[in-house]
Amino acid sequence: MSARLMQGNEAIAEGALKAGVRFFGGYPITPSTEIAESLAKLLPKFGGTFVQMEDEIASMGVVLGASLAGKKVLTASSGPGISLKQELIGYASAAEIPVVIVNVQRVGPSTGQPTAPSQGDVMQARWGTHGDHSIIVLSPWSVREAFDLAVKSVNYAERFRSPVILLTDEIVGHLRENVELPAEVEIYPRRTPKISRAEGYQPYAPDEDLVPNVANFGEGYHIHVTGLIHDDTGFPSGSPKVTREAIKRMHEKISRAEDEIIEVHQEFMDDAEFAVVSFGGTSRTAYEAVLNARKRGIKIGFVRLITIFPFAEKIIRELSKNLRGLIVAELNFGQLVNEVERAVAGQCAVKLCAKYDMTIFEPEEIETSIDELIAEVNGNG
Repeated sequence: MSARLMQGNEAIAEGALKAGVRFFGGYPITPSTEIAESLAKLLPKFGGTFVQMEDEIASMGVVLGASLAGKKVLTASSGPGISLKQELIGYASAAEIPVVIVNVQRVGPSTGQPTAPSQGDVMQARWGTHGDHSIIVLSPWSVREAFDLAVKSVNYAERFRSPVILLTDEIVGHLRENVELPAEVEIYPRRTPKISRAEGYQPYAPDEDLVPNVANFGEGYHIHVTGLIHDDTGFPSGSPKVTREAIKRMHEKISRAEDEIIEVHQEFMDDAEFAVVSFGGTSRTAYEAVLNARKRGIKIGFVRLITIFPFAEKIIRELSKNLRGLIVAELNFGQLVNEVERAVAGQCAVKLCAKYDMTIFEPEEIETSIDELIAEVNGNG
């Protein structure tokens, strides 16, 4: 297959389509708009539906309705729009509705700096909606990986009946690269009931993997969907026991699969005394900074988080045992660094390399942080 010049946002649209997405509901917002534009053109060719709603709240609601009716769905936005979607992201968590939400990050808070690169929505992705909930968050660093993680996001949403956030940024969203897309991808099908109504089907009775096989609306099953804590019937329950079991199961259906879900890209770690941790578009600059530092004789490694949440706590903890220090490079005031520090638990030094002025990192800026960390660890800082 010949290579194509594609933008990251376009690759996300094509990946979602390849994974079986047949419904998109959204509202235009930079720097994510190309995802909607691409799907507006492509979905009708595959029998799918594109709907532009009146706002971000309505666009989240319409994709949840389409998902309950049996469609694989996607919505895309940026920080301000994601803020408006939060109540219904929580509803999707409680009602266990498969949905993929793409967040092409820009500078915030509020309107911030539209179309300027940022990575300030890390904690929003994990805890933006209220209450105890689990969620999967993935982040690409290239156009091809934007395609691949779009496919994976759809598969995870379907497999775990959970919201999945594809947390990209303006850097990757508007990056153009020559890519070869695969002719075939692995597709996880919509889960279906294993027993009939006559056999006592209950929509939220968990399978062996703790995920329920909820029937699609319109297929003859009696289904009750609510954002209230519910039992296996789907109807609300005021029982402390049911509440405890429901919240625990919603977490454990994802946590017991963490070893499979969590992906970390590591290089130069065999002899590393220090390492740079990064994600998304910043990782491209971090990688260059690591290469430059190694040319100067510094034993430094590269750690890129592909899965942001569930957080790679065990991996970071094990790596830190053999390191003198970690640098966390991120385009924000400091968010991911808190998760890294928690995982490291004092086993090595942790330094934040933060940037939040609507410009991307230059390799020299991360290299300066590397030199500062080494000086601090050596007692010269």
